[in-house]
Amino acid sequence: MPLHQYVYFGVFSRRTSAAEMAALLNIEPDEATVRGSRFTEPVMRPVSHAWKIVCREPGLRVDEQIDRVLGRLRPHTGRIAELAGRLAAEEHEHGGAVLQVVRYFNDTDQEQQPVQQVDQEDPNLFGWHLDRDVLDFLTATGAVLDIDEYDMTDPA
Repeated sequence: MPLHQYVYFGVFSRRTSAAEMAALLNIEPDEATVRGSRFTEPVMRPVSHAWKIVCREPGLRVDEQIDRVLGRLRPHTGRIAELAGRLAAEEHEHGGAVLQVVRYFNDTDQEQQPVQQVDQEDPNLFGWHLDRDVLDFLTATGAVLDIDEYDMTDPA
C-alpha cells in the first residue's frame, strides 16, 4: 500500500506573523504559511499565520520523523514555550503550538514510500509511538497533537 507521510511542529497565530515568530524564537522556519480570510470586506485579514519545522524524509516511521523535528527544537524549548503560551493566552484557540502528523494511504499521485512487511529489516511505517521525551516536550510547550490520516483510494 503506498504511503506518504510527514510531520511538523508549528506555532500559529492570527496576529503574529511567521517572520515575527522567527525573530522571537531566533529560528528560521522550514516553512511559513498565511491562510487568508474568505471575506474581503471591510478589510481582508489573515485567518492564520504559521511557523513550521518540518520532516518529509521518506522511509522513516512517524516517531522517527518526530525525533528529527524535535531534535532541532529541544535546545529552544524555553523560547518556544514562552511564545506558544503567550499566543494561546492572547488568542485562545487561534494561537499556540501543534505537533502535526499527516498521512496519506494509497496515495498514488505522490512520491511513494514503500511500506515494509514486519519480517523485513526495514521498519513497518504503519507502526509508531510517542515516547516520554516527546510527551514532555509537548507538555512544556503547551502544544497539541493533531493527526490527520487520509485514504486516497480511488472509489472507482
